[in-house]
Amino acid sequence: MRDLLARQLADHVETARTVEPLLAQVADLGELLCTTFDNGGRLYTFGNGGSASDAQHLAGELIGRYKRERRPLPAVALSVDPSVLTCIGNDYSFEDVFARQVSALARPGDVVAAFTTSGRSPNVVRGLAAAQEAGAKTVLFAAGSGGDAVRHADFPLLVSALTTARTQEMHLLLLHLVSEWVDAWAAGEADERGTYLAAPARA
Repeated sequence: MRDLLARQLADHVETARTVEPLLAQVADLGELLCTTFDNGGRLYTFGNGGSASDAQHLAGELIGRYKRERRPLPAVALSVDPSVLTCIGNDYSFEDVFARQVSALARPGDVVAAFTTSGRSPNVVRGLAAAQEAGAKTVLFAAGSGGDAVRHADFPLLVSALTTARTQEMHLLLLHLVSEWVDAWAAGEADERGTYLAAPARA
């Protein structure tokens, strides 16, 4: 059993090394979110199961804080209201639980981010498609080729992971990297060169 655990840890470390090529895309997403929040836009996130937890985690880091004292940032996880989810699932279908919420809430200038390990979940695909129809920018945290969902992603962050566990672990790393970028911006923090990552956030 100890050998099994050691192999799992080694697999995690090896997979984490493959995230480095995504850092430029993480920076692009960080800049997108800073611009969105600075212009009064919102972030909507969603996913299924463990990916729903990742979506809620990202929203929590932004509304609360990651590391720094700064203003709360508007982020909403669409998997947290059981009345809405069961209403849509019962009256329409489970495949519509995110798309209908996105259609009701998202507007041009907003960002909609989906977390999925396969990229094939119909409710995730429909949710991103609805976001594009609403004029929002779309973000996809997925793995491999991104499945059907990648067709509706303006900003795909695709990790090189072969299992659900490793994919979710890398998504957690990515959402923390994004949170670091946005957190520093919202706090008006300067980088090592003494320049601001972005304009200090409004009071």
